[in-house]
Amino acid sequence: MLNRWNVLPMMTAALLLTITIPGSLAWAQVSGQTDAPRLTLKGYDPVAYFTEGRPTLGKSEFERDWDEARYRFASAQHMTLFRAEPDRYAPQFAGSCAAGMSMGMKVEANPENWLIHDGRLFVFRSPAAQALFQADRQGTAAAGYANWEKLKDAPIGTKLTQ
Repeated sequence: MLNRWNVLPMMTAALLLTITIPGSLAWAQVSGQTDAPRLTLKGYDPVAYFTEGRPTLGKSEFERDWDEARYRFASAQHMTLFRAEPDRYAPQFAGSCAAGMSMGMKVEANPENWLIHDGRLFVFRSPAAQALFQADRQGTAAAGYANWEKLKDAPIGTKLTQ
């Protein structure tokens, strides 16, 4: 016979299952898992580095998914420019720190630390990482590209073993 003393544990168990079973809507909301691509450059507009000469936050109404990443733009015009030439405007190493990549580490960059080298956008974790890159732009970029082939599918925080 059901009474409130044996119904309450069943309701609690059902609620816990809804929250913790992977694949449920509740699980995706609690864990932050979604099918949406990751937001590149923390929402900064990649085109603005070239056209405005500075980091500019994009707007959610101007979004474009490209190469398994989501980009935001400050205007429809910037989004159109990106659509026409995404390889020109997308940050190198999918927005990971270029100096870290040159040392075999995939670390998140701060989009406020950046430079354009050989017509390409590079972002860095810190001003010190940016200075390291500037000391030997060609060599650091080349090392970064070599390591990118090994790290591009790895999660942030991955480091190559020597």
